[in-house]
Amino acid sequence: MKKHNVLIILLSALLMLACSQASKADTATTGNDNQEQKNPTKKKKPAQMTKVLLKTSMGDIVIALYDETPLHKENFIKLVNDKYYDGVLFHRIIQNFMIQTGDPESKNAKPGQMLGNGGPGYTIPAEFVPGLYHKRGAVAAARMGDNVNPKKESSGSQFYIVDGRVFNTNEINRVIQMTGKTYSMDQIKDYTSIGGAPHLDGDYTVFGEVVSGMEIVDKIAAQQKDGRDRPLEDIKIISAEIMK
Repeated sequence: MKKHNVLIILLSALLMLACSQASKADTATTGNDNQEQKNPTKKKKPAQMTKVLLKTSMGDIVIALYDETPLHKENFIKLVNDKYYDGVLFHRIIQNFMIQTGDPESKNAKPGQMLGNGGPGYTIPAEFVPGLYHKRGAVAAARMGDNVNPKKESSGSQFYIVDGRVFNTNEINRVIQMTGKTYSMDQIKDYTSIGGAPHLDGDYTVFGEVVSGMEIVDKIAAQQKDGRDRPLEDIKIISAEIMK
């Protein structure tokens, strides 16, 4: 079990747009500001937020977009309205961690084809907001690694949903020691109850959360996959649409 815990923490280094080999070189090292963590942002309740329905080949997932990350929200809505996500695969899945999608090159991809490098040709400035973090169900933007992306700018289209796992307080303390990050009481409460991926905080922009369909996220994350974490059987977003 200890080996599994260490593996999940190390896997945070892989969550970027580059191929698996390049991703392994990245590490999360940026901490959060202590004063900001004491005053987390008060966000709208999910019922008041813009929602997007992702119809996938394994079931429906509904996500709500945060107003506190306007650049990511506006971009995501634009891509949804442009039908950009229709037909893309979940090209990378890691159970108890996350599922990743949004690569346009995954549409009609051949079996075994390396995926994860595609996008719309632009990035989005990071929007790190106190109070928005990688709890279970969080929706966040993938990105290239720090070595080529020191400003931690987000991919223009690729995103992931946190499947996550529950951490105990000793594990949280180890993450703090390894990364130098700090966590609010709300973060610690969520990570030790509903779970998440705390080691990603402050390194990837969280811009939404799942409000319905986490059982589908869990189901996708549990599928068989190859050595690059691509599902052996394609799992796709059939369509994405703004809910009225």
